[in-house]
Amino acid sequence: MKISTKFLLSGVLVVVLALMAAPLAAQDGPEGGVIIEGNLGGDPATFSPIIASDTASSRITEFLFPDLLSVDPSQAIIVPREGNPLASSAVVDSWDINEDGTVYTFNMRQDMVWSDGTPITSADVVYVWDAAVAGQEGIVDTPLSFIVAAPGEETGILDVQAVDDFTFEVTFASSACDALFDAASLEPVPSHIYPEDLSLINDFEENLNPTVTANVFSFGEFRPGEQVSLLADQNYIDADLGFVNLDGYIYRNVPDLNVIVEQYLAGELSVVDNPNVARRADIRADEGSQVYSYPGDRWDYLAFNLADPTNPQNGLDADGNAIDQGNHPLFGDVRVRQAIARAINVDAIIDAAVFGEGSRMTAHLIPASWAYHTELPPIAFDPEMAAEMLAEAGWADADGNGVLEATEDALYADAGTEFVFTLYTNEGNTRRTAMGTLVQDQLSQVGIQVDFQTIDFNTLLDIMDSQTFDTLILGWRNGYPDRPDSTQLFTPASDVVGSGSNFTSFNNAEFTSLNEQAQFVPGCDPAERAEFYFQMQEIMQEELPYVWMFAQDGMYAARTEVNGFDPFPAQLYWNIDTWSVRSAE
Repeated sequence: MKISTKFLLSGVLVVVLALMAAPLAAQDGPEGGVIIEGNLGGDPATFSPIIASDTASSRITEFLFPDLLSVDPSQAIIVPREGNPLASSAVVDSWDINEDGTVYTFNMRQDMVWSDGTPITSADVVYVWDAAVAGQEGIVDTPLSFIVAAPGEETGILDVQAVDDFTFEVTFASSACDALFDAASLEPVPSHIYPEDLSLINDFEENLNPTVTANVFSFGEFRPGEQVSLLADQNYIDADLGFVNLDGYIYRNVPDLNVIVEQYLAGELSVVDNPNVARRADIRADEGSQVYSYPGDRWDYLAFNLADPTNPQNGLDADGNAIDQGNHPLFGDVRVRQAIARAINVDAIIDAAVFGEGSRMTAHLIPASWAYHTELPPIAFDPEMAAEMLAEAGWADADGNGVLEATEDALYADAGTEFVFTLYTNEGNTRRTAMGTLVQDQLSQVGIQVDFQTIDFNTLLDIMDSQTFDTLILGWRNGYPDRPDSTQLFTPASDVVGSGSNFTSFNNAEFTSLNEQAQFVPGCDPAERAEFYFQMQEIMQEELPYVWMFAQDGMYAARTEVNGFDPFPAQLYWNIDTWSVRSAE
């Protein structure tokens, strides 16, 4: 099947579960079995891909509705379905791009149908676009509004039009190579049964009882507070074996992370997706488990405020010219940031904070990214070099009290200023609390005094947005496939007091130029684009608006009774149509 990301009436459920105990069939037909996964997030809010925004809802919709574009899970990039043997199932085969790169013409397959026999056509894609536009107008409660181009911006979609039943055109605000990420969000729905009045989508009866679908499973039953159950759809056209090998899938509500692991180890769950890091050793030690680990998409960092925290300013004025933001007295000097990066033992932090379940970050791109610079090593822990670099930057412990003071050679701090700063993170997060505690101790070894504080998360976000902080520990989560564009996090256009994600006030003209060049490579070849991203990572390792910490490793595990378990990073179920569950002996 190769999906990309993204009950039963009581009598039917009994039949499905009974099939699990039946003898294995020959491989001229389904071997059977039901996959049972734990759902920590509570009940799904909807089974409509137009409305779905929570993790639980998305888990179900990815099994019921087709993707628009294909992803090659071995490379984690969007690819044409034609000519790519690992490309995920999707309704689009290929596309053509006009001369200026702003209009994509998508060529759809003509062999895919909805479960009621109606062909999947361009009308089903245009309907989703219309819903996204209606969402921007407040008519439809959809997360898809972000793909609609805002006036004056160079990202997003301007229009989607059907050319014929199996061809449609998407006009983008610019020729940016990441345009395909926006287009991929236009996952089709059966427009022939959806309401013509878009305002009725929010309460459409199919949202919680989808009867017309087109993927590896069809809908079975939703029991609020308990589970969602799906049935194998043997009309699924892209089944690699010629049929869906399973009987069904159950998404069962589980109260907490530890209970998920306990139920998995007891054999009550078939698979576990990113279990609690504190319990992963237990899973690895379990002889009944198949385990797959990979560098994940969630990463933590220590961010520096590079600008004057007493007088926050936007990065650019109304005409797009850079504004003088002043300099942070401690962290405005890049030599200080480089010294601190060498004084922090990230490997020790990984061991303590996530039980070793983390992969070092070398710069701002996650190790799982297709644009990750594999030849760039992480900054080594070297407290002796850190002390030398601090001395060169004009910091010395003249009075012998164990805390460095600024000398006349310090760039931005007044002579005699002690090297003392506040480090914030959000309270209740044990991982980040461990990180901050270790950073506090490690920096004390080189004469830096850290006032580490855990505070309310929303209060922390207010401080971050106001740009009045010294340093903070937080994290980001990347999408799949990874979109390495750095416009949001590290360009001056996103340095907006009160709302911008570039709250460190980082501004490097070469970096910004490379980021733009990577977005507009003619033909958008990933290898050519990656060369620009490699250079950007080298700059980031020198400039260090963040101390690059680690990406928390992902982990999948399946009981040994599960056949076909063969994941890729961030792709547990890419081949679930081939899975089966052995009978218990």
